[in-house]
Amino acid sequence: MFSRVIVVHAICLSVMLFSGCSQVSSGGSHPVIRARSSKTPIRVITTTAMVTDLVRHVAGKHATVSGLMGTGVDPHLFKATRHDIKHLYDAEIVFYSGLMLEGRMQDMLVQMNTSIHPVVAVTEQLDESFLRSPPEFKGHFDPHVWMDVDAWSLCADVVVKRLSELDPIHADEFRQNAKDYQVELAKLHDYVKQVIASIPASQRVLVTAHDAFGYFGRTYGIDVRSVQGVTTESEAGVQDVNRLVDFLVERKLPAIFVESSVNQKNIQAVIEGAQSRHVTVRVGAELFSDAMGSEGTYEGTYIGMLDHNATLIARALGGTAPEAGYQGRLALKQDAQ
Repeated sequence: MFSRVIVVHAICLSVMLFSGCSQVSSGGSHPVIRARSSKTPIRVITTTAMVTDLVRHVAGKHATVSGLMGTGVDPHLFKATRHDIKHLYDAEIVFYSGLMLEGRMQDMLVQMNTSIHPVVAVTEQLDESFLRSPPEFKGHFDPHVWMDVDAWSLCADVVVKRLSELDPIHADEFRQNAKDYQVELAKLHDYVKQVIASIPASQRVLVTAHDAFGYFGRTYGIDVRSVQGVTTESEAGVQDVNRLVDFLVERKLPAIFVESSVNQKNIQAVIEGAQSRHVTVRVGAELFSDAMGSEGTYEGTYIGMLDHNATLIARALGGTAPEAGYQGRLALKQDAQ
């Protein structure tokens, strides 16, 4: 661990020395990005799969986009290896989610940001009045903004702006790519709103492992309860489990949900607690929260991720949604038992 810290600081220091200390950005501001001269595709590194998918849609054929975090990886707990850091250093531009989602990587990413090696949070232009401020998250904003499709759509504008600064020749293509993608996201937003609204009001409650669905609940009109807080670095206690068991016993909800990137032990404890009080609660589905599905699958895209979540939530809680989802492409066509 100590050697890894040394590597991180050494690389960050070399970036600063190579670029000049005056070029280093502090906080959310950015130095002016220098336009590249190469005609080859831009080398882009991203952190989470959601950011990777977003950047690929905007960049199109004019960038090679590689993500650090694969299927099922929890970004709150992710630790960059020497190999990861080398990729970050070799990239022409880095995009990350921001708002402390990447946890321990945040400071390193900010320090690496220079005019010739820009490191950009795709959430940087979201208005603070929109952002949730969970009290247990130590004064930080809730980073799970991709759960609101409209908000995530706005993040494409940041990608357009930064790629256009780096590669102004293809700026018009970046803008058109983003516009086309935002049209698709608007359709997805309407679908999610429709299927969640179909859930009977008394059952319109989403119970999950950790508080990743706050924006989803606020935007699409469903109450959200969870065992853990916004970050999975926090530990759920016995009181957290018992509080949720009390709620389930009172409301008699038909299902609760596990998450692909979060350990299921806390949800299992809730289910067992409800059973001890003669209330049967089933797992309605495994949802994608901080990570998408496998790369190369429909669920491994942002649209597929949200389609999967909304469709399975609605069906498990008594709502109406197509069995195969918004685009008829969901691989999981049967409700979880």
